[in-house]
Amino acid sequence: MTDVFEQVEEELRSERWARLARKWGPVVGAVLALALVVALGFWGWEQFKTSQGEKAAVAYDRGLEALEAGNLAGAEVAFAEAEKVGNSAYKALALNQRAGVALAQNKPAEAVELLDQAARADRDPILADQAALKAVWILLDEGGTSEQIEDRLEPLIREGRPMRVMALETQAMARLQFGKTAEARQTFVQLQLGQDVPDSVRQRAQLGIAAIDNGTAASLPGVLRQPVAVAAPPAAPAAGPAASAQTPPAQTPPAQ
Repeated sequence: MTDVFEQVEEELRSERWARLARKWGPVVGAVLALALVVALGFWGWEQFKTSQGEKAAVAYDRGLEALEAGNLAGAEVAFAEAEKVGNSAYKALALNQRAGVALAQNKPAEAVELLDQAARADRDPILADQAALKAVWILLDEGGTSEQIEDRLEPLIREGRPMRVMALETQAMARLQFGKTAEARQTFVQLQLGQDVPDSVRQRAQLGIAAIDNGTAASLPGVLRQPVAVAAPPAAPAAGPAASAQTPPAQTPPAQ
C-alpha cells in the first residue's frame, strides 16, 4: 500500500508542476526573452559609444593638427565633427576650439555663442567655467555692458568654483574698465587677502589697489590684462582677462 500511495503522490506532484508550467511558462519565457533583449541592447549601446568616442578622438586630433598648420577651415570642419559624434566632454572641448576659430576669423559674436554652448555641454565645472570665463573676456573686448559682465561673472566667483580667482580678477578689471573704481578696489582687496590665491594674482591685486589709491588706475587694464591660456584651473593663474579666447590651447580630451 505504501508504494501505491507514493506513486499516487508522485503523479499528483507531476501534474501540479505540469499545471504550473502551462500557466507560468509563457510568462517566464517572456521575461527571459526581455532580459536577453535588454542585455543585448546595453552591449550594443556600449559598443556604439566606444565607436563614437574613437571617431570623436580622431576628429579632434585632426582639428588640432589643422590649427597648428593654420588651416582654420579644416579645423572648423574637424571640430564640428568631434562635437557631433563625441560625448559631452568632447562636445564642450570641440565647441571651445570652434570659438577660437571663430574669433580668429573676426567673428566675436559667434565665438561667444559657441562658448555659451560649451559651458552648457558638460556638467564638469572645469570645462563649463573656463568656457564661460572666455566668453566674458570677449565681451569685455567687444563692448559688452557692465550688467552683462557682472551677470556672467556672478556664478563663476562663488565659493568652490574652479575658476573663482581668475573670475574675481576679471571682475576687478571690468569694474575698472567701467569706471567703478571703488568696487574694483574692493575686489582687489578680496584677492589680496584671500586664501589659496596665487602669488602672481595677489601681486597684481596689490598693484591694482596702489594704482587706485594714487590715481593712476586708468592705466591698469593695459598693464594687467595679459593673454591667458586656460586648459584647466592653473595652480598659479596667468595674467588677467584678455584675448585668451582667441585660439584655445590644445586640450587633451578625457577618456571615454
